[in-house]
Formats: sequence, C-alpha cells, structure tokens
Amino acid sequence: MFWYGPHLGGWAWALGLGSLLFWALVAVAIFALVRSFTHTGRGPNPPQGYASGTGSYGPPAPAPRQASAPEQILAERFARGEIDEDEFHQRMATLRAEAWHPGPTATP
Repeated sequence: MFWYGPHLGGWAWALGLGSLLFWALVAVAIFALVRSFTHTGRGPNPPQGYASGTGSYGPPAPAPRQASAPEQILAERFARGEIDEDEFHQRMATLRAEAWHPGPTATP
C-alpha cells in the first residue's frame, strides 16, 4: 500500500476532497427529503383561494372578475337566486332582441 511513500504520494488531498463532497451530497439529499415532506406550500406566493395577509388560512379570496357578456352576468344572477326563472327569460329575450336590433336608424 505504501509504494509511493507517506501521504499517498501526494494524492491525499484528493481523498479528503472526495470524502468532503460525498458527505456534502448526503447532507443535501437529507435536507431535500425533509423539506419535501414538511413543505406546506406557504411562501412568497400563497396558494390560490386564500386571501393573503389574513393568516395562514384566511377566508377564500374572491375570484378575479373578468369582463363578462351581459348574458353571462344574467345567468350568474339566476344561478345565485337573485332573479326567478320568468325574469331570467324576459331579460334574456330583451338582451337578445337588442343584439339583433342595435337601435333606430335615422332616415331622411
């Protein structure tokens, strides 16, 4: 074993560096495993559906409202129970009638 004299013939630093790298990789792997099992999803971006700033689990945040067509708004009001079925059909017919007839045209 000691054919090249003491200190492994000048290669002792490689053995020490390899050992250090091995243990560093083992530590990173353990850290990654622990983090993957204990990570709760909280961080800079809170999970969708929860209001930020009200604690870890606040009331659900309202969905972002996008510009909707009038028929969609009317259908949402009917689904929430704000209007009854007759009123829904009346207003839907009115909306569709206005879509076909944009307005009176001036004729000389």
